[in-house]
Amino acid sequence: MTESVREGGGAPELLRSAEPVVVGVLNVTPDSFSDGGRYADLDAAVRHGVRMHAEGARLVDVGGESTRPGADRVDAETEAARVLPVIRELAARGVPMSVDTYRAGVAAAALAAGATVVNDVSGGLADPDMARVVAEAGCPWILMHWRAHAKRMQELAHYTDVVADVRAELAQRIAAALAVGVAADRIVLDPGLGFAKRPADNWQLTARLPELLSLGYPLLVGASRKSYLGSLLAGPDGTPRPAGERAAATIATSVLAVAAGAWGVRVHDVRPTVDALAVWAASGRPRLVTGKDTG
Repeated sequence: MTESVREGGGAPELLRSAEPVVVGVLNVTPDSFSDGGRYADLDAAVRHGVRMHAEGARLVDVGGESTRPGADRVDAETEAARVLPVIRELAARGVPMSVDTYRAGVAAAALAAGATVVNDVSGGLADPDMARVVAEAGCPWILMHWRAHAKRMQELAHYTDVVADVRAELAQRIAAALAVGVAADRIVLDPGLGFAKRPADNWQLTARLPELLSLGYPLLVGASRKSYLGSLLAGPDGTPRPAGERAAATIATSVLAVAAGAWGVRVHDVRPTVDALAVWAASGRPRLVTGKDTG
């Protein structure tokens, strides 16, 4: 952990973990790109959350609105009705959770129901009240790089230098969070792979993660099953590999991220990711070598 992330102060042990943190994805939505509808039923969602935790997920990330490119937004009441029963049931079973939301009201209710981390795909931009909720709760806040909601975000995938631009925009979100009283040792960053990013942008961010790490905060990387992996693995006719067949590429990307210094990875396939990271650890934790001086 770098000096800019304070030790002590009651910061959750999870954010100071010496081991890479695997975050399991639990979408309780009908329209998520990979598993929409599979866990919309409460019992199915709870079983899956318990299973991911047993397989090694240090957090289960519960989301009630799809944020895939082009997705329709839902209202706060619908989102809360989807996530809160799941969070309550998983909390009763001792499963640690983050809530995947950009709405302050949903975040506050989720924290009251048993979630302990807020995973905000908007980095605090979508709801100006989110920073207050997080600061008052004293909980970790994952700030993702974001430019617009799902319907418009790909229109804004234009950068001079994607890594430098994402780094600068994340620095702005950090400054905004600190200015309203969010503790530095509660902040985690996410480069937002696939969010207002073209495939080449995602690969540049993956290759140059140390430049984002030089901001001095833990970094969560979420490549799991995303479309740029499907494009990479397209068949001879150009048809992208289906989302459910991108696990190996996701695992490879996750290991690369951890080897570059990422604090954690957000994945759908928990057990094989945990297994791959165990191999990485047993082999001496080789670090990704880059030719870029990040200071």
